[in-house]
Amino acid sequence: MGEFFQSLLGNVTEITWQQPIMWLIGAVLIYLAIKKDMEPSLLLPMGFGAILVNLPNSGAIETLETLFNAGIDNELFPLLLFIGIGAMIDFGPVLNNPKLMLFGAAAQFGIFFTLMMASVCGFLPNDAASIAVIGAADGPTSIVVAQALGSRYLGAIMVAAYSYMALVPIVQPPVIKLLTTKQERLIRMPYEQKNVTKTTRILFPIIVTMLVGIIAPGAVALIGFLMFGNLLRECGVLNSLSETAQKVLANLITLFLGLTIAFRMQAHEFLSPDTLLIMGLGLVAFIVDTAGGVMFAKVMNLFSKKKINPMIGACGISAFPMSSRVVHKMGLKEDPQNFLLMHTVGVNVSGQIASVIAGGLILSFFM
Repeated sequence: MGEFFQSLLGNVTEITWQQPIMWLIGAVLIYLAIKKDMEPSLLLPMGFGAILVNLPNSGAIETLETLFNAGIDNELFPLLLFIGIGAMIDFGPVLNNPKLMLFGAAAQFGIFFTLMMASVCGFLPNDAASIAVIGAADGPTSIVVAQALGSRYLGAIMVAAYSYMALVPIVQPPVIKLLTTKQERLIRMPYEQKNVTKTTRILFPIIVTMLVGIIAPGAVALIGFLMFGNLLRECGVLNSLSETAQKVLANLITLFLGLTIAFRMQAHEFLSPDTLLIMGLGLVAFIVDTAGGVMFAKVMNLFSKKKINPMIGACGISAFPMSSRVVHKMGLKEDPQNFLLMHTVGVNVSGQIASVIAGGLILSFFM
């Protein structure tokens, strides 16, 4: 019994001042997941994992390190998750109205703006590039780029990317309202349903993969796994695999990903001025992305007879489908008869493609 209490006392005395802070951060993530329903499948395991790895002499660290080396260090988990995401996406709205893809491109401005800001703040080129990709609003892409570029701040980048994805309902609405007028938010956009053939739906992921592979070879794995998942959905002969990718595979990988990310949330690595700066730069990236999409729509309205509701431009970030839902709800709040969902979804899936291309370009420039 004496040895037990001696061991207990030893563990207590080994608690550093940073560890309780990480417990609090973990508790906040769990709170957001449960109480606010913000990406619970990801934030809950992240939060609990943050507590696990910051207990004194934690026996979970070795296990999570094994998972990290097996799933993130070799980029396996993010790529497998992209198969599930691709299987969830319906590119029909984009194929109905291809110009929506322009908004996906415009909303990636935050990535390159943040790259400049991170460089000015003194981060090394590869670290600055990795931090900038937080603006893609795409967790898997952020992980792949940061890992491929050997960033020293992988943990902070992963947490920032996924945290801001979950906080889209909080971050985006104030920016959208600041940049738009009441009259602009009331613009109605009737959805013209066109018949998109099955052949077109099948060819789309194949052609996009080939084009992106030529433009940005570094993005081939990212776009390829995403489009392969979409091909499972659209081919019509692998429905069971498509459903498995959308549900079982995506949920399982998200669970492992959340826990594994926590391995890089150990207090001695995570709590530093650089981490706070990265979180701030990530927020800047999200805000600039949102603003870029909205302002691009406003510019298009100067030259277009059919006016575009500029709010849909904000969906050009890759936070699918959270951003499209947020903007759709904002439209309904302004006008209960204004249904923007198909337009917001179209822009949102365009942003998914654009963010992968942007990540690939970053890799091409810095590897």
